[in-house]
Amino acid sequence: MADHKESKMEELAHKIHSKISSPSSSSDSDDDKRSHARAVALKAKVYRLFGREKPLHQVLGAGKPADILLWRNKKLSGGVLGGVTSLWFLFEMLDYHLITLICHLMILALSVLFLWSNASNFINNSPPTIPEVVIPEKCLLKAASCFTFEINRTLDIVRTIATGKDLKTFLGAIAGLWFLSILGSCFNFLTMVYIVFILLYTVPVFYEKYEDKVDAFSEKMIIELKKQFAVLEKKVLSSMNKEKKKD
Repeated sequence: MADHKESKMEELAHKIHSKISSPSSSSDSDDDKRSHARAVALKAKVYRLFGREKPLHQVLGAGKPADILLWRNKKLSGGVLGGVTSLWFLFEMLDYHLITLICHLMILALSVLFLWSNASNFINNSPPTIPEVVIPEKCLLKAASCFTFEINRTLDIVRTIATGKDLKTFLGAIAGLWFLSILGSCFNFLTMVYIVFILLYTVPVFYEKYEDKVDAFSEKMIIELKKQFAVLEKKVLSSMNKEKKKD
């Protein structure tokens, strides 16, 4: 009986201790939750360019192309940059043509493989193993579907601009086409493609390095542009209303 009473007393003491300690632990967990919620709220308030919520590496696909563009593998990124620069120099500076280069490379490759396959019989060596390349039908259908979707979306944007429903899209399209026309008068198509490639190779890296400063500056610039656009839109709409009243 004495042992039974002692065990009951121990259980009671344990319960009292747990009740006393539980409020402090629950308050600690509440504080942790509040601090975590504040951190999430602060992160949500930070402006990111184009409304980006994920890291830049994930936005670019988080694969090998993203690693190349962000120079995660410097040797591979440098090799790609050197190869593209060599091709641009070959075509632009030496006046080499793309079709000529492809034909010459095909002639060289086929000649080497043909001679190797026939010479292997005389020198008792194994012929080259040429893999059988088959493009899956699903890949072609998927690419065609994506291409069709983009064309339809472009046509829908053109239709929206042509009907005069979206002034903002109209002004953006006019500014973009005007900028492209200026670039086209200064550079040929190949040089423009190379410039775009260089921008893709440099802008993401610098943006990832200085993203806080760039985001802060772009937020101020976008706010100012929205103000200017609102003033411009008001003037255009008022002039259109005046013309309608005159008619």
